[in-house]
Amino acid sequence: MRLVCILPRKQLPEIYGSCEETTTGVIRLKAMEKDKSLKLPVIAVNDSDTKHLFDNRYGTGQSTIDGIIRATNMLLAGKTIVVAGYGWCSRGIAQRADGMGAKVIVTEIDPVKALEAAMDGNQVMPMKQAVKLGDIFISATGDKHVLFLEHMLAMKDGAVVANSGHFNVEIDMAGLEKMKKSKRRMRHQLDEYVLKSGKRIYVAGEGRLVNLAAAEGHPAEVMDMSFANQALAAEWFVQKKGKLEKKVYVLPKKLDQEVASLKLKAMGIQIDKLTPEQKHYLTSWTEGTK
Repeated sequence: MRLVCILPRKQLPEIYGSCEETTTGVIRLKAMEKDKSLKLPVIAVNDSDTKHLFDNRYGTGQSTIDGIIRATNMLLAGKTIVVAGYGWCSRGIAQRADGMGAKVIVTEIDPVKALEAAMDGNQVMPMKQAVKLGDIFISATGDKHVLFLEHMLAMKDGAVVANSGHFNVEIDMAGLEKMKKSKRRMRHQLDEYVLKSGKRIYVAGEGRLVNLAAAEGHPAEVMDMSFANQALAAEWFVQKKGKLEKKVYVLPKKLDQEVASLKLKAMGIQIDKLTPEQKHYLTSWTEGTK
C-alpha cells in the first residue's frame, strides 16, 4: 500500500526531495529521469542493501507464502510452485517455498538471473512449459500479463494463481473475467473461476498483492530497516538542500552500514573488527603480491 500526496505545481520549490522504496516505483522514477520528466530529486531507498536484501527477500518471501496459505489452506509440501522472475522478492518466495517442501520452478527473461536460479537448485524453464506442471503460480516481476490467459488455459484443473510483485495486471484478470463460465468466492480472498472447458482456476487475493490482500504484509522486524532508510533519506535531503539535481540518487554506503549495525545491536549480535594490521594489508600493494 502506498500513500500518494498530490501537490500543486507551485509548491514543488518548497519540497527538498522524495524517496521511493518499491522496485516498480524506482523503475518508473528512473524512466522519468531519462525522459527529463522528473521534477524533484529522488532517493531510491529500494536500492539500499539494507532494504532490498531484507525487506524484499525475507519480507516478501515470508508474507507471500503466508498470504497464499491463508487464502487456500493448502499444504505446500509436495506441490510444484512456479515463481515468475528471480529478483530479490522472487528469490525470497522461492527459498520459502523450497523450505516448506515444495518443488520450485523459476521462469526468467534475464540469463544471469536464470543461471542463479538454476544454481540455487531450482528448475528453470519458459512459462509455456511451466504452466503444464505447476500447482501454484506466483508472479513477482513488476511487469504486466506475466500470467496471461493462454497460460491459464494450459494450466492443470485446480491451479492456484497469485501475484506478489505489482498491481493486478501481472495476472490477466480482464482476460480471465471474459473467458469465465462462472465465478464464486470459495474462501476469504480466494475466487474460483470455472472456464468454458470446465477447468477451474483459483485466484488468490483478486490478483492483487497477495501478501497484503490475504495476509498482513511484512513483519515489523524487517520493515524497520526500510523505515530507517526512509528516515535517513529525509535527513540526507535536509543536509543536501539546494545542491541536488532532479535525478534519482542512492543513499551513501556508510548509511547502509549504519542501519545494519543498529539492526545487529537490536538483535544482540556482535561481530569482529579489523585490526590495524589487517586494515593496512587490505589497502596495501606491497604485501601478498609475490
